[in-house]
Amino acid sequence: DQRWLVPHFEKMLYDNAQILDLLTWGWQDSGNPLFEQRARETVDWLEREMVALDDKGEPCGAFAASYDADSEGEEGKFYVWTEAEIDELLGSDAAVFKQHYDVTPGGNWEGKVILNRLEATELAEPETEASLAACRKILYEARAKRVWPGWDDKVLADWNGLTIAALARAAPVFEAPEWLAAAERAFAFIAETMSDGDRLYHAWRRGQRQHAGMLEDYANMIEAALALFEVTGTERYLASAERWTAVLDAQFWDEKNGGYFQTSADAENLIVRSRSAADNAVPSGNGTMVGALARLYYLTGNDAYRQRAEALIEAFAGELNRNFFPLSTYLNGAELLQAAVQVVIVGQPGAADTEALLAAVYEICQPNQVLRGVAPDETLPKDHPAAGKGQSEGKATAYVCRGTTCSLPIVDPLQLAEAL
Repeated sequence: DQRWLVPHFEKMLYDNAQILDLLTWGWQDSGNPLFEQRARETVDWLEREMVALDDKGEPCGAFAASYDADSEGEEGKFYVWTEAEIDELLGSDAAVFKQHYDVTPGGNWEGKVILNRLEATELAEPETEASLAACRKILYEARAKRVWPGWDDKVLADWNGLTIAALARAAPVFEAPEWLAAAERAFAFIAETMSDGDRLYHAWRRGQRQHAGMLEDYANMIEAALALFEVTGTERYLASAERWTAVLDAQFWDEKNGGYFQTSADAENLIVRSRSAADNAVPSGNGTMVGALARLYYLTGNDAYRQRAEALIEAFAGELNRNFFPLSTYLNGAELLQAAVQVVIVGQPGAADTEALLAAVYEICQPNQVLRGVAPDETLPKDHPAAGKGQSEGKATAYVCRGTTCSLPIVDPLQLAEAL
């Protein structure tokens, strides 16, 4: 609603993936601990309630799709409270909790209470927050005994791609290696179980995979692979991104008008093959691919990726005059192609001086950043602006590049933060 009080009570994997990215950027930009706490709570929920199960009932590593809005035939019933319930469960702690969570006798929605802290733009004092957390735990345990909403436990490649990328980007920012491990497990599941060669499947549930992959499946998994590559430096992730991009170019590209179709050329029983750059509840596949192709160009130096990104931008450029509101992903990708900040860190992986430079990078909100780690004995692609540059004074060294111009070598994390 207009106050952001009453949600649609469905919990979607793609919403939580996208808000995790926003919380990460918000924390980098402001340092507000509220953003960090909400990010951690979001990932806790993902790992606690959203890991899908295999045909033996064991966690498969990938993430399930959603929880229903309804339980027992009533929207939101699982999530709402009455003041009497709060008083009974919390006892002497109820008064403080009710003050912070908008609990009133008449409720704030259809006679019930939606717990919220809409008036708080930052966390309370640590002792108060600890008390509120203890109260929430009591309520959570009581709520767990209710009839749960239905769980849509199928694995969708496109929504998992969004989640993997968000976890990979957030993990180093919040110094949470377990998040990165979760992202890698989910990626491995999609790449191994929901793939036939280089072709992706859209959906999987309890040992059964169905439906040929569509544009967003490939685009979001390419983004996931690139995010993992930038964070880990593991070449197989970059190779996966390149292979899946080759599939899109061979099977999805519109040779007449440019842009990628939603479905592949060998898909069955299609009356029409649609193509669009408009975002909906999830980013558009064409918009995502503008950014992915830009990133591939900067990471590999392969100019074919730049040319394809420009052709993709041109294919939908006329839409800007008609309705630019749903084109955010497309526009962000175009900006990345034109104005990427390339950060290269030459240093031994895991060494203290390398990690110190990386920490400086992860503290700053820079959505147009393309990060590349290079071991001292490795070389960058020959067309990269930092090609041939190495360590200074035998220390881990950073270079910040815009266009074809790079900074002088930087070995001090504070100087790197200032350059960024």
